[in-house]
Amino acid sequence: MPNTFSRPQRLVTLFSTLFILLCCASAAYGLDNGLARTPPMGWNSWNKFACEGLNEKVVRETADTIVANGMKDAGYQYVNLDDCWQTSRDADGNIVVDAAKFPTGIKALADYIHSKGLKMGIYSDAGMLTCAKRPGSIGHEYQDALQYAKWGIDYLKEDWCSTLPNQNAESSYTLMRDALADATKKTGHPILFSLCEWGSHQPWLWAGPVGNTWRSTGDIQDCWDCKKDWGGNGVTAIIDLLDPIYSYAGPGHWNDPDMLEVGNGGMSTEEDRSHFSLWALLAAPLLSGNDIAHMSADTRSILLNKEVIAIDQDPMGIQGHRVKKDGDLEVWSKQLADGGRAVILLNRSKASAKVSANWADIGFPDTLQASVRDLWAAKDLGKLSGSYSATVPSHGVVMLRVKP
Repeated sequence: MPNTFSRPQRLVTLFSTLFILLCCASAAYGLDNGLARTPPMGWNSWNKFACEGLNEKVVRETADTIVANGMKDAGYQYVNLDDCWQTSRDADGNIVVDAAKFPTGIKALADYIHSKGLKMGIYSDAGMLTCAKRPGSIGHEYQDALQYAKWGIDYLKEDWCSTLPNQNAESSYTLMRDALADATKKTGHPILFSLCEWGSHQPWLWAGPVGNTWRSTGDIQDCWDCKKDWGGNGVTAIIDLLDPIYSYAGPGHWNDPDMLEVGNGGMSTEEDRSHFSLWALLAAPLLSGNDIAHMSADTRSILLNKEVIAIDQDPMGIQGHRVKKDGDLEVWSKQLADGGRAVILLNRSKASAKVSANWADIGFPDTLQASVRDLWAAKDLGKLSGSYSATVPSHGVVMLRVKP
């Protein structure tokens, strides 16, 4: 059969094939537990409810709302408790649930969440105490992992507070990985493993075979452009930290820039939209951290944009990265399984500005004709060659899907 593709189209096909082969090779280094083949999606209690606001009523109401408002259908599946669900250990060393906050217990709560077609996550710590001074898992890894599996827990986030002097992060998390694998073998119940040592030991270099996700930065702050002395970061500080390590992510093993702050009030709607767009392009876990049951229409429209979610969940599993920077004006791009690109035109400045993406910036020949779609306007922009430009609001994005 004669070759009917033009030279630019043949180049695109070749490079797409090479990307797929590289992606598959990278995936082989990921944790082989069959989980998180795309970045996990769901909700976590901490950013909105922290310790004081966490209770069974909030969690059940959140699960109900995720089902009712379309989030479940959009891909959100994990309902995750963060710190403060536990109080102590009993005489046998078993972890004790806070009965005031969770009167029916964790097993009953997990059963309820599962009855909704959702999954449940829980929180622990690799040290003596959690960050809120509840009991950590050190010395109890196999005991805790088996308890979580028997309860029906589907996701474990393990923090890094109150660790011992010179405690080794890789060894500590590998121990919990093995404990979870043993618990799965005994119960038949797999548990996604999320490491949370804030990027302080460069987990991207060693955590691929250890965890399904690893926190790559300090805790997120509900602000656009800030950096705290103790390691907390706003959105722009986090994306700058994630950009150089994009090659370490892939199916089953993801860089984690922390949970979403969309809808928590510290940023404008424009900034929340940019925050969500960037997390999607970074192939980040999409764990909403707001009050799901009482969110605004604007917040709901951001969290439920299925075209943006599809970028995050693209099966190729490549993390996007910055491909062009001109002061506060930037272009970010992500290779997609269909040979196309997700592209973000980002304006970090304090005024609206024109941002341009050249096809060469995103790995296409300038002569290539490509279909361009604006994912927030939900509008096809036609078939274009060479480049695309748009006026982008301050702290805003234009997010595109560019397909040959």
